[in-house]
Amino acid sequence: MDSEMQIAGAHLTVHLPPELDHPNADRIREKTDAVIKKQYIKTITFDFQDTVFMDSSGIGLLMGRYKALGLRGGSIYAVHVNAHIFKILHLSGVYRFLEIQKEEPKSGESKEGRELWRTPMK
Repeated sequence: MDSEMQIAGAHLTVHLPPELDHPNADRIREKTDAVIKKQYIKTITFDFQDTVFMDSSGIGLLMGRYKALGLRGGSIYAVHVNAHIFKILHLSGVYRFLEIQKEEPKSGESKEGRELWRTPMK
């Protein structure tokens, strides 16, 4: 496992690159699919800490992982989201399928006790 992905139990954390464009989205999609096939994953956290750009390929990556976890009843999280990425997630409607959080959830933590970033767009 490389440094951009970490597994803790059934939780996969993906540290996204500064630019989440088509080539990067394809590479991450292949890696996450390989992990999901080898190991039982129920939740995925996408860490946007370093990400400053995301195009429609990034939206597709998020939606595809949501569908991949669908039968498992899994959850998708977006953490460390800047204002630009936050706006893209809302304009695209993807926010309905994932939780946007200020901090990364701890393994096994319930929804209670986490601070969700549910501020209205301006």
